[in-house]
Amino acid sequence: MVTTFEPTTSTRFGQRSSAQSADSADALLATMAATPAGDPRRPALRERAIEAWLPLARHLARRYSGRGVHDEDLAQTAVVGLIKAVDNFDPTRGVDFTGYAIPTVIGEIKRYFRDRTWAVRVPRRLQELRLSITEANSTLSHTLGRSPTVADIATYLDLPEETVLEGLEGARAYRATSLSTPTGADGSMELGDTLGTHDHGLDLVELRVALGPALATLPERERRILSMRFHGNLTQGQIAEQIGISQMHVSRLITRALATLRGHFSDERL
Repeated sequence: MVTTFEPTTSTRFGQRSSAQSADSADALLATMAATPAGDPRRPALRERAIEAWLPLARHLARRYSGRGVHDEDLAQTAVVGLIKAVDNFDPTRGVDFTGYAIPTVIGEIKRYFRDRTWAVRVPRRLQELRLSITEANSTLSHTLGRSPTVADIATYLDLPEETVLEGLEGARAYRATSLSTPTGADGSMELGDTLGTHDHGLDLVELRVALGPALATLPERERRILSMRFHGNLTQGQIAEQIGISQMHVSRLITRALATLRGHFSDERL
């Protein structure tokens, strides 16, 4: 059943004139088609034809309302499809404009959903597969009286079950889940709270693993002094008292030991 539309014949921004009210939308298209491309009257005829068929575009846009896209964006997309239909319509082929415009506008809307509304970019094959699975799921739910299984959908679409599962998995990328989504048994946490953060200690793991062999190359007294200084947090004066040497000597030994370790790591990187 084809829906009947009453196209408007308004001028720009909806202002009507008595001369335009006598023109039908089909007559505008026929006149435009008969007007040569370089004729100065053609742009005005094109504009009036597009405005005359705007109710059709708006009606088709409303059919896809409530699917996570703003109604204004849907309407604008439908108008883009309408413009393409007006520009490419050939009345000499014997096809009514509505029969040509409706699939053109719907195709433009479906391309918008396919290309613009996915939270994560997935291959076009999976995007189209998701649409097929969604339509199959709706049809089978009515005919079977229950939610269809993967096997039901695979049989209906004449596809392997693995392909259907791949499409269902890809469909999860259609919408992203907010990190503010409540989670946990009592909802006291948000999803973002469960995500790990960068552990800067991991950057030191390799260094710590290499430190053992490097320390083994030092004399025992220097190893002891470094341990007392950086592990025991003793001052150079306290170390000097325990070792039985001057503080100046402790300072020189620490400097020499650190230089040896730096040289060891530099050699390893080379």
